[in-house]
Amino acid sequence: MSKLIVEHRKISIKVINDVDYISLTDMVRDIENGLALIEKWLRNKNTIEFLGIWEELHNPSFNSTEFEGIKNQAGSNRFVLSVKQWTQKTNCIGIVAKAGRYGGTYSHKDIAFEFASWISPKFKIYLIKEYQRLKEDEQKLIGWSAKRELSKINYKIHTDAIKTNLFPAELSKSQICHIYASEADILNMALFGKTAQEWRNEHPVLKGNMRNYASINQLICLSNLENINAVFINEGLSQEERLKKLNHIAIQQMTVLEEAGQRKLLK
Repeated sequence: MSKLIVEHRKISIKVINDVDYISLTDMVRDIENGLALIEKWLRNKNTIEFLGIWEELHNPSFNSTEFEGIKNQAGSNRFVLSVKQWTQKTNCIGIVAKAGRYGGTYSHKDIAFEFASWISPKFKIYLIKEYQRLKEDEQKLIGWSAKRELSKINYKIHTDAIKTNLFPAELSKSQICHIYASEADILNMALFGKTAQEWRNEHPVLKGNMRNYASINQLICLSNLENINAVFINEGLSQEERLKKLNHIAIQQMTVLEEAGQRKLLK
């Protein structure tokens, strides 16, 4: 339950059917004979007309027949109306009476502002201002929470993708012993663990090649592997030796690149 502080008064807000209801009881609690003011306000003919119009706009189940009878009696010296009588006779939704520890008379904010104006125009202005501040703070909190949860989800997606797709797997002995005719496939095997033809067989619908679908970090690593492979060729290393070394280098480089990306994401 939220609370407003208006002119040193603590005013409770209860959420009913996802709508804010403000305590009229708390508004008058510190005023002498304050509780009697609610029923005094309720007996006012202008109040009855306002409540009736509000209910007709917002409440399809409002008992308009009972309302008309109450409105016709309002203003007479003998007219008496309690919150309980109003709610029971008209089936209203704008004002509710709650029992218990946090009980009292609560109303929809539209009606609460009208009651506040009847108490004091100054009090109404402060009440509206404080209520708006509370709503703005709640929106900021909701926005912060949403961003935090989204960050968690993105981070989980990010790390899962790294585990399943980005880190090169260490090649088996049989893979390393296989001689690949294309130098491009040496790099593909080292980084992606498969040849270009194997990738095309796995993705017959996709256009282009596996490098078109690589991440930024994979492309950075691939560029580095091309340079390193050129050095290995000049040194006279066999394809099997180069593939094994390039695969280990790819694993090391992708680990560094992805960990750097995670630290940036956390910041």
